[in-house]
Amino acid sequence: MEAVEALAVIDKLIFDRTGDRLNDLQRFLLHRVWDGQRYGTIAETCGYTEGHVKDIAAELWKLLSELLGEKVAKGNFKAAIARQFGVTKTSVSPEFEPDRPLNFVGRSAAIAHLQALEARGARIILIQAQGGVGKTTLAHRYLQQEFGEFLEFAIAKETQNITSVESLVEERLRQLHEEPGREFGISLDRLKRKLQSTRIGILIDNLEPALDVQGKFIQPHRRYVELLQTLADPSLKSLTLITSRDRLCEAAINVSHYLLSGLDLSAWQYFFSDRDIIIDAPILQAMHKAYGGNAKAMEIIKSAIALDFDGDMAMYWQEYGSDPLVHVDLVDLVATQFKRLQQLDPEAYRLLCRMGCYRYQEVASISTETLLHLLWDVTASKRRRVVESLRNRSLVEHHRHDHWLHPAIRAEAIARLRAREDIEITNRLAAEFWVDSVQTIATVDDALKAFEAYYHYIEIFDYESAASVILQRRPTKLSGVERLGRSFYQLGLLQQMMAAIAQIIPKIDSGYHLSGLYSILGVLYRLCGQIHEAIDCHQRSGAIAIQQLSEMKITNSNNLTFLNLKNWEQHALLNTGICQIELWELEKALAVFEELLMCKRNELIAENLEDLYNPSVDVLAAFLYSCLGETIKARELIGRFDRSMQLKSLSITGHRLLFLGLTYKNLGEMNKAQQMFQAAIVYAAENHYTQVRANALTGLAEICRCQQDFDLAIAHHREAIELLEKIGAKCDLAEAHFQLALTLRMCDRDAESKLNCAIAIQLFNQMSAPRQIEKVKKS
Repeated sequence: MEAVEALAVIDKLIFDRTGDRLNDLQRFLLHRVWDGQRYGTIAETCGYTEGHVKDIAAELWKLLSELLGEKVAKGNFKAAIARQFGVTKTSVSPEFEPDRPLNFVGRSAAIAHLQALEARGARIILIQAQGGVGKTTLAHRYLQQEFGEFLEFAIAKETQNITSVESLVEERLRQLHEEPGREFGISLDRLKRKLQSTRIGILIDNLEPALDVQGKFIQPHRRYVELLQTLADPSLKSLTLITSRDRLCEAAINVSHYLLSGLDLSAWQYFFSDRDIIIDAPILQAMHKAYGGNAKAMEIIKSAIALDFDGDMAMYWQEYGSDPLVHVDLVDLVATQFKRLQQLDPEAYRLLCRMGCYRYQEVASISTETLLHLLWDVTASKRRRVVESLRNRSLVEHHRHDHWLHPAIRAEAIARLRAREDIEITNRLAAEFWVDSVQTIATVDDALKAFEAYYHYIEIFDYESAASVILQRRPTKLSGVERLGRSFYQLGLLQQMMAAIAQIIPKIDSGYHLSGLYSILGVLYRLCGQIHEAIDCHQRSGAIAIQQLSEMKITNSNNLTFLNLKNWEQHALLNTGICQIELWELEKALAVFEELLMCKRNELIAENLEDLYNPSVDVLAAFLYSCLGETIKARELIGRFDRSMQLKSLSITGHRLLFLGLTYKNLGEMNKAQQMFQAAIVYAAENHYTQVRANALTGLAEICRCQQDFDLAIAHHREAIELLEKIGAKCDLAEAHFQLALTLRMCDRDAESKLNCAIAIQLFNQMSAPRQIEKVKKS
């Protein structure tokens, strides 16, 4: 016998004997007991205290003992039912859904309406209602029911914290195991293709902070229109639900609107009676009318009646019935509950205010440990009791160990926290928790959690500490120990980090922080194809590092600040040289690398800082020498690089393998070149590095062309171009089209060759790279 069959049998037995049905909590409890769960786990899942669950269970065991004629308890409940009804098959009561959340009631008509809209071809449905009506709860329920798992685009709870649409799309593509593009349009095309082939649910929650008074997207976030136009495409298999207090009025977006009303009186009556509240029909009707059936208000009132008035609705209304509260909205109810909590439980009140420091966006919920960290002024033995107090009053949303705030409650918490003296220490402790809780960056979630500390420092205007979050080093999956800012672009989160750095750079005083931030921002610009902006950033980083070093009185190899500044000074030149290679300004690039090869290397050796020397300098300089025909110097540098890597027992990373392959190709050593490119493909597969794989394929195609294996060469070219189009690596994509043009010309396919040349020139022109254009035209 399965649990659902047993519950149907028990429900029918009780109804036949008493005329009553099992309520939701009783069904939930019996279902979990049947599955072997402990009372503590059941209580945690359904949001009640363990004591309350045990009380409900005791009543059930007593009733079942009378009905079955034998002693029934938790330990023998399953066996007793099996003995009595082991082979009985009875359909489950249609009102009972074992996995339905206990607070989800009265929305069958809303679910049916959404189903009808989807059936008529709606791709975007906006659920509109005031705060607390249940928009998000309905959207979650519908998407879970229809799709199982779904993607969530968390906009923001406040306008100033709105996440850029570019970074949101990047993150969601990664979540779908797809590479984001370097340009937004490419990322949207990639998302569209994924949604055309896969049925996926999407939630865009709490849209109104991004809208103006006319219901249009505010100017800084107009690109959300492009995202919604993509999601509204009728060819998609996806459905997007948007929740908002305000109507969306963008003529360019095809949206179906659904105005969600409050719960009806019968739903309120069911909810309160199901939770052992003594119902007074006229009072219930008055409360329901006062709040328009608001679902969140229903939960808050229920908790207040249960905790403060022993479950007596009449006693509750006797105190509040004449209060103006009955004529106002959820905001006033929330404020009243904050005030009451402050009087009854000051420690829980302080925690609730402090919870307003969290954003609940990329990291949508916080753990119990995170909350306990904010109770620095409460003895350790009492802290969990404080958390439980909030959970019991429906002032905190929770599931298992995860907690978050309803938007109306968070707004009140933020306002009160900003008026409190402990706002600074609250945000500092929250930031420290995020920093300490992430030891290694292995996934996007790790990076986003570590980055939450940045927002806490921004809230208290501590921009230097915000910069230190970006510059903090941790072990990573891809490339050893890296700064958080570099981890972001290695994980494909370029736009979010670019926006974060751009926000704080004008407010930074520390030259040390500025040098590090400009260094990371320069790499981000280069990866996005903004080469000239990247060069400017690297030059600024280097100049600031040199100035800071000149002002330091110490040159100690054990001083971390000194070592980092020396590192940024060297990287400024290195990255500037790489940018000039992208522009095909080979002589300028070589001048940079020759400076690094001679002056900087000798300087580092003299200062006993040789470990700071980057082996990539040898590889890049060797590549440039091979391009300019200086083969002896190229071979010398490759030999020195090999000896250095063997001495330090280091493996060769992806980009070094690529430049080694290109250098060997230029030197005519095709077998070694092929080995490097194949090794780069293996590296790319192990580290999910699409750009490295694509460039290695272009290199292999060039070798095949030299060997006159044109079919295989063209196949490699095509695959490389497809990969690079996905991620939008503009410079690499232009080079791939150029190399394909050369191969096609050797096959006497002149028309196709000219077409690919034209594409390459167009892309190089977008980068303002005249030397690259000149190279293509000459060839």
